[in-house]
Parts: sequence; structure tokens; C-alpha cells
Amino acid sequence: MVRPFDLDRIGRDLPFAAALPALRGALAAKGTAVVQAPPGTGKTTLVPPAVASVDGVAGRVVVTQPRRVAARSAARRLATLTGTEIGTVVGYSVRGDSLVGRDTLVEFVTPGVLVRRLVADPDLPGIGAVVLDEVHERDVESDLAFALLCELRQLRDDLPVVAMSATVEAGRFARLLGGPGPDPGAGGAGAGAGSDAGTGGAGAAPVVGVPDPGHPLEVRYAPAPVARLDARGVTDGFLEHVAAVTADEVSSGGADALVFLPGVREIDRVVRSLTARLGDRAEVLPLHGGLDAAAQDRAVSGTGRGRGGGRGGSRVSGGDGGGTRPRVVVSTDLAESSLTVPGVRVVVDACLSREPRRDAARDMTGLVTVSASRDSCVQRAGRAARLGPGVAVRCLSEDDFARLPDHRTPAIATSDLTTFALDVACWGAPRGEGLALPDPPPAGEITRAQSVLEGLGALDARGRATARGRELARVPADPRHARALLDGAPLVGRRVAAEVVALLASGRRSPAGDLVADLQALRGGRAADSGTWEREARRLERFVGSAGAGRGRSGVPVDEAVGVVVSLAHPDRVARRRGGQYTFASGTGAVLPPGSALAGHEWLAVAEVGRASGRAAGEAGAVIRAAAALDREGAERAAEGLLDDDETATFSGGALTGRRIRRLGAIELSVTPVRPGPAAALSAVAAAVRAGGLPGLGPDDDALRLWRRMALAHRMLGAPWPDVSADALADRLEEWLAPEVNALARGAKLTGRDLGPALRRLLPWPEATRFDELLPDRLKVPSSSSYRVDYPEPGSDEAPVLAVKLQECFGWTSSPRICHGRVPVTVHLLSPAGRPLAVTRDLEFFWREAYPGVRAEMRGRYPRHPWPEDPMAAEPTRRTNPRR
Repeated sequence: MVRPFDLDRIGRDLPFAAALPALRGALAAKGTAVVQAPPGTGKTTLVPPAVASVDGVAGRVVVTQPRRVAARSAARRLATLTGTEIGTVVGYSVRGDSLVGRDTLVEFVTPGVLVRRLVADPDLPGIGAVVLDEVHERDVESDLAFALLCELRQLRDDLPVVAMSATVEAGRFARLLGGPGPDPGAGGAGAGAGSDAGTGGAGAAPVVGVPDPGHPLEVRYAPAPVARLDARGVTDGFLEHVAAVTADEVSSGGADALVFLPGVREIDRVVRSLTARLGDRAEVLPLHGGLDAAAQDRAVSGTGRGRGGGRGGSRVSGGDGGGTRPRVVVSTDLAESSLTVPGVRVVVDACLSREPRRDAARDMTGLVTVSASRDSCVQRAGRAARLGPGVAVRCLSEDDFARLPDHRTPAIATSDLTTFALDVACWGAPRGEGLALPDPPPAGEITRAQSVLEGLGALDARGRATARGRELARVPADPRHARALLDGAPLVGRRVAAEVVALLASGRRSPAGDLVADLQALRGGRAADSGTWEREARRLERFVGSAGAGRGRSGVPVDEAVGVVVSLAHPDRVARRRGGQYTFASGTGAVLPPGSALAGHEWLAVAEVGRASGRAAGEAGAVIRAAAALDREGAERAAEGLLDDDETATFSGGALTGRRIRRLGAIELSVTPVRPGPAAALSAVAAAVRAGGLPGLGPDDDALRLWRRMALAHRMLGAPWPDVSADALADRLEEWLAPEVNALARGAKLTGRDLGPALRRLLPWPEATRFDELLPDRLKVPSSSSYRVDYPEPGSDEAPVLAVKLQECFGWTSSPRICHGRVPVTVHLLSPAGRPLAVTRDLEFFWREAYPGVRAEMRGRYPRHPWPEDPMAAEPTRRTNPRR
């Protein structure tokens, strides 16, 4: 195949051209390389054709870009520089849009497209090399594509793989990418001009790079007089400050400017403000992923021609745009490194970004506005000095900048990993184990994702992909959306199912939260993204088999069809109204926003739920952002796997109360009184014991005393004496209370006197014969009477107590001990009226030292009772003097 790439012509004036010999040498020696170069040095433009020109590369070179707009822009630029029409030698494939031909040598794709191809056919037939661009952005699909290619290289060492990064993490990727192949040795590919020999260590892929071109960059700090963020997000006052700073820079210098903001709402607000401030003196353009291709291309290239190829009329990045009014592009971070906005000499940075965050407790994933990392801010600022001297203005103080995090958080640590979990299972690496991922997925999130997929029938109990899972993986969409498409088509028709799934997959924010109204607006062309949605719906419809089309119902009302499809996508978010909020099948609680048109419906199929604060969120702390009405039949059909008939019992007052509850996940559908079965009875009594120990069953005094004695035996002597703590009693309930529980299940009551004999079933044999000797219930005193020992509560370290009248202990000098003499008994010596006179564990000391004082005080108060001078010689007695 002829490869018409004139690298000298393409690389003219691009700094990375100096590193091409080192790149060729690295690929010849190792078959892999990591390219590290700052944004704007030409790596995205030069590396793909350079790899395609390497001897031995026979096939198409696939190049990943983290975003669709970046893939289209890079393809258009390379087609322009090669003088070819896009879709011929150079093409692109992104979700819903593709321009490639049989002779395409370089194809730009998103990481998701590459992952789909790898999962479908790991051999990548027809692919001669892969270039992964912007791997430092660390989105989930980019990390996964990198890991799969690292493993594929072990089977296809003829497949060159190049990873490209704009940050200092290149060494980390080089170590992961390094695989089998000859060691370049001294003076090898990794040691030539333009390479960073040794970065990553022995066996790592060679690192090839160029230094920063070094155009002067002036960095200024312009902190706002108002807060950047509050509980609702970016403040309007801060956005006005960003617009004012930008307008001042453009008005004073007349240069093209690039403004970085975190999201669409902020971009729209600043675009309106700048348009009002600058009027016709500048062209103000938005740039974000929600725009159609033409609008994105206009911001990136300065032309609205969309797919135009060739050279003429395109405003490329080699000039300043002299003679034209300045352009101001207000962008998300997609202009940070993954594409180049031409002519920029001024960057205004809000120093904010949007990152995914998981709320595992409420099963919510959403984008959260956070402070950008320092390395992101540095990359953004560098955009101003790519062509020559530039200015970067950061809208915070220098101290605040120094406190920003060093690096962005990898998306795999904070994202919903359901799609990831299905992809790695189809690859044969459940949970991603064994893959060369830059960071492992969080264990809790991957477990949750596998649970979702098991509910869809996509994974088996061992985490392996089922036939159903592979069917869902063939649909280029979230597995939940794929399930809704395939299962919804027979119910509502393939066209309607594809339309609703395209709406769900679009990521558009529903203005009123009513998905039926949103669909009708898209169908009627009243929404700005109607064209994009229409193309996506047609694309998804092609993935529905003819069998599904044949069974589709016709004439299903749209307000019913939307709820059906949404509930199939998110059966765990089927919700029923309970009081002022909705309870999801997953157990999450959420409220509708004030004034919602959905407020009167008992059942909802919820597509999006978000965190919220203040009165709107109620006690649930979450607000339903997008939903459609549903009926109970549809809810039960969609969440059939969550239907459960559960028999429960509650123990209270010595009796059991049973209920049979039909549930849809956490939603109660019906409750019927029943007599509980043995299993439910056992569970209810165990719960009562676990919550309150033996006292939770209402024991009488004898049972309580026995329980305390057994607890002390276990504490002091250990095994084989049983543990009678709450958890231990609950765990062994069948061993000691089974007959009584079975009687409860038949309608009998449990009385307090039943529990003492039941507890004795836990005493070990033959040791049980000595239990009353080791821990007696009563102790005999010198008067020949016996008194009950008061044992401490289980868990207490206090000693047992014997309370006895002082006169009954005359002559008693050896303080009592129990439990093989290990436990002293505290003696409470009482007055004739039963009031404490002394507390002692040393009777001999009491008689000798304390008794004289007690005698002097008490014999006048109780003259009829004996108070001898010598208590050791006196006769112990319970009687008064006259009776004696």
C-alpha cells in the first residue's frame, strides 16, 4: 500500500519533527514507545503519519482522541496538511459519525470505539498500529484501551503501540507498556536525540519527547471579589468576573482568547455576557461536547464547513488571524490538551473543572464542579504561548493556585464502572484483574457494577460474561441502555425504543425533568440538539434485530412508552410515592423539584437523580432530575428480578406477629398478616436477643440470675463454659431455645420462667454437675442461714455481692470466694433494719479495725440486738436479745 505522507512537509515548523528519528528507532527496537511532549508541539499531527510510514506497519493506524470533537479536528487537520479529502487517506470514527474509506491509512477514533473493537475481535484485523493520544487525561475508556493493548502486545508483538502524554507521568506508562521484545541496549532507540533514555526503567517502553518550545508566557492572577463556588455550583458573580477579565484582555490587546470554564451552563452565561460587553468587536464562540459537529468545528477551525477537506478557507494554527476581528472561544477542558484552538495568544482560566463523583449510598453518579489541578492549569496556560509570546490570566490568587491539587483524579476512581465491568468480563478479565491498568478500580464500585450486570443477566455468579452480556456489549451504549433498547423494542417498537435510548444516552439536561416532554420537543425539532438526537436514534435502531421489530407493539402512547423504556434501563430506579417523597427500588429516597409536572403520579421511572441541598431536597437529600410516568404493571415487568415475597416476624410481649410482604426491591407492594413459620420465628427471636440480650425476651428473676452466673463462669474460666453475650445467644438460639421457638410459631407465648431451664441447655456436660458448686446461687453464713448472691451484669468487671446482717457473721474471719477461689465475694454487712453498715472483702480486718466504731454508734440505736465487745467469740444469730 502506497503511504503518501511527506513528513518533511507535514512537520514543517512543528517542534516534534526533531524527535521523529528517535520514534522510528524506538519502534524498530521495542515495538512500543511513549511520547511525552507539551501541547502544541505537533505530536498529534506528526506521530500518526510517522508510525504509518515505519517499515513493517501493514495496515491502518488507529489513533485515539479522548473526545469526538478532538478526533474530527485532528483528522481534518491531517487531511488538510496532506492535501487529501477527509475520509480518503485520513478519516475518523466516533459515536454516530464516521468518515473512512477502503484506502484510509490513519483513522482517528475515541477510546470507546477502540475498546468496542478490541472486545469484539481482540486480533484487531486490518490494524497495523495503534496510537493512544492524551493518555494523561485518565478517563476510564482511555485507561482500559491502554490496558487491553498492553495485554494484546503479548500475543501480537507485530502490533506497534505508541502512548502519548503531555505530562510528566510518561515514565509510569512506559513501565506498563514495556513488554516482550529485544532490549535496545546502549545506544539503542531509547538513547538517540529527542528521547529520554531510561525513563521508566529497564524493560520499559522507550520515552521519546521534545522540550517545550519556550515562547515567553506571562502569567497573571486576577482573583474575584466574590466566591467562586457555593452550594449550587459556580456563582453568577464569579462568572461575571471571568467575563470582565476576558473583555478587558481582548479590548486592550486585540488578540484571540481562549476561556476555560467547567461546564455548559457556565459557558452559556459567559458567552452572553461577553457578547454584550464586546458587541461586534469580537466573535464569541462556545466550545463543548454538547454542540453539534458544525458548531464545534467552527470554534476549533474558524470555519463552519464541518467536514470540509483540503487547505483553502481553513483557519489553521499557524497564524494570528491578522486583519480579522479577534475570536474568543469559551470552552470546557476539551481545549486543554486534546485539540488546538488556532491563533490563541490569551488564556483566561477559571481554574475549575468537572469531575465524576459516585454517591454509593444513593447509587448516584454525577459531575461535580471542583478546583482544577495545577498540572491542568499549567497546560491551559501553555495554549497562549504555542505560537509566540502569550498571556495567561488565572481567576484566583497565587496563594489559592499553590493550594490546588497536583494532578487530576483518575476517572476510574470516581466513575460509574458498569460499562467497564462488562468490557473486562467480555475480555476475559473479570473485575479487571491482571490487566495493566494505571490505577485499579475501587473494589466497592466494581462489586456494585457487577451486581447491576448480574441483574441484567450479563454476568454469571463468577463474574464471567454470559451470552446476554456479549449481546449487550455489541450495542455501543451503556449496558443498561442496551438492555432498554433490546428489551424495549418488542414492547413499544424498535423506533420508539431507539428514540428514548438516544435521549437517555445524550446526556442532555432535561429543562423540566419530564422526559416525555423532552422527547416530544426533540421529535418536533424544537430542541437545539434535535439533529444529533435523530442521527443517534437511527444508529441505535440498526442494532435491534428483526425479531424484536416483529414483536413491537404499534400505537403505544408516547407517555407510556417512555416510562417503559426508562424503567428497563434503570429497574433499580423504579420509584413509588410515599408521602412527600419517592422511594426507589434500590432503597434511595428522592423528591421532585417544586412545580414538577410529574408530581401527581404514584409511579415513576427515573433516569437521573442528583444531589441537592436545602428545602428542595427534603430529608432525602436527592432530587429527581429526569423521569417519566409509569404504572405498577410496567414497574413489576421492568424490575422483575427484584420482586420478592418475604415473610417476616416480630417478637414482642412474649408473642410473635407475622407479616407476608410483597416487595419490589425496597418498595412495599402489599402486606398480609400471617402466622409465622419456624424460620421466621427463629429469625425474629434471634433479632430480639441480638438487640437486647436475654432481657429482650422478658426473663423472670431466676433466669436473669442464672444468666449472670453463666456470664461470670465464661469470663473467669473460659471454655467450655458458654458465652452468653447477646450475639452468642442469638447465634446458638436453636441449641437452647428451639422447643420454645417452635411453640411460638404455633401460637404459644414465651413466659419468663421458661428461660431458665432453656439456658441450662447450654451448660457443658459433665461440667454442668459442678456449676452450682462453682457459682452458687446462695451462700451459707455462720448463722446457718443462706442468702442469695447478687451477681454482676454480663460485661461488668464488678465482684459478686452477698448482703447479710452483721450479727449473723460473728466469728466469720475468712472472706468468701467462689469459682475455684478465683473470685472474691464482696460482703455488705447490714444493720438490723437492713441498711448497709460496711462493705468489705476482708472480714478479719473489719472486725479488728472497723467494728468497734460501728458498735459504738449502733448499740444505742438498736439496743435489743447484740453488739458484743468481742465479735469473734460471740454466737452468730438472727435474733434479738430477749428472744435469745
